[in-house]
Amino acid sequence: MRSCGQSCRGDGARCQRSGTRQASASDPTPLPPKPRAPLHPGAWWLWALALGTAATRTTNPLLLALLIATSAYVVATCRQNTPWSRSYNAFVKLALAVILIRLTFAILLGSPIPGTHTLLALPEIPLPDWAQGIRIGGRVHAEGIVFALYDALRLATLLICVGAANALANPTRLLKCLPGALYEMGVAVVVALTFAPNLIADVQRLRAARRLRGRPDNGIRGLVQVGLPVLEGALERSVALAAAMDARGYGRTTDVPPAVRRTTTALTLGGLLGVCAGTYGVLTAEGGTYGLPVLLTGLTGALIGLRLGGRRATRTRYRPDPWDARAWLVTASGAAVAALLFTAAATNPTALEPGVIPLTAPTLPLWPAAAILLGLLPAAIVPTPKEPS
Repeated sequence: MRSCGQSCRGDGARCQRSGTRQASASDPTPLPPKPRAPLHPGAWWLWALALGTAATRTTNPLLLALLIATSAYVVATCRQNTPWSRSYNAFVKLALAVILIRLTFAILLGSPIPGTHTLLALPEIPLPDWAQGIRIGGRVHAEGIVFALYDALRLATLLICVGAANALANPTRLLKCLPGALYEMGVAVVVALTFAPNLIADVQRLRAARRLRGRPDNGIRGLVQVGLPVLEGALERSVALAAAMDARGYGRTTDVPPAVRRTTTALTLGGLLGVCAGTYGVLTAEGGTYGLPVLLTGLTGALIGLRLGGRRATRTRYRPDPWDARAWLVTASGAAVAALLFTAAATNPTALEPGVIPLTAPTLPLWPAAAILLGLLPAAIVPTPKEPS
């Protein structure tokens, strides 16, 4: 601050000559705004799984493309600059590979859909009588290719939605939020997830060191000479991890009555079986009547079993992730998309599943498309993380 050459009072009064306000020791220093807590990772998974469930109710390529665009926009807007956030691109490549493989099988092995529009005729390999119904080569019809494309695009959309959850949710924080009954499994998953990256880093470090010393790092000899230090480092990390877990009381449990243990096991296993059967019923057209009740019953039983099983674990969470209003809104937006797509599939199935016999161009139904746009709500309520300065 420029000085006017005169002595001024240090009480924050204005300078008599320059008219500027002098800094005062009593003026409070403005504190930087407190950053908001990140969104609960479970909310991202529930949102993404709801979008994937909505994708299973339609084969309309326009609606599936809209679901992909919705997940891509939310990922581009809300993901952080972290290693796991780059997994979305890998899931997109996997989805493209699924589409390519499905179309290749439809061309080479044929399709169960009969057709009248022949695209090309491949040489057909004759098969024995016991392989009736299977062919290799032959005529390739447009109807079969379109049917395979619709089916592959639905699976690709489901994979991309799962990739969005992986890119948005912190896996370490997600495992930390597991209930007490799954504490041991969560720790095992954390150890397994951290083993591969450490192993790759050790291999790269040792190969770079060998190249700097002028020693070979390829071939059988290089592999053996690099592999032994890598295994030695992995053993040392395992021993250090076991010592750290033992020092922190890992595996310590409390005694519960035998009746509670048996009830917990029955509820958990029965609930998981009900979830599997209910999910199959929801995803198939034949089980539309019993799928949802069985799924809800199994989910309730599994949650009660996990709640009872959590009594054995005596541990506390450091800085637990809050489930706030934003988490409820994100979860509700995905659930609304899934519920509205289920309703549309029941009321207007022809719009969500365009026919291939005869071939017809798919149309975009308005209100199912508007329902999918509800999935964009996380981009508006979850702030974009800013880079640290």
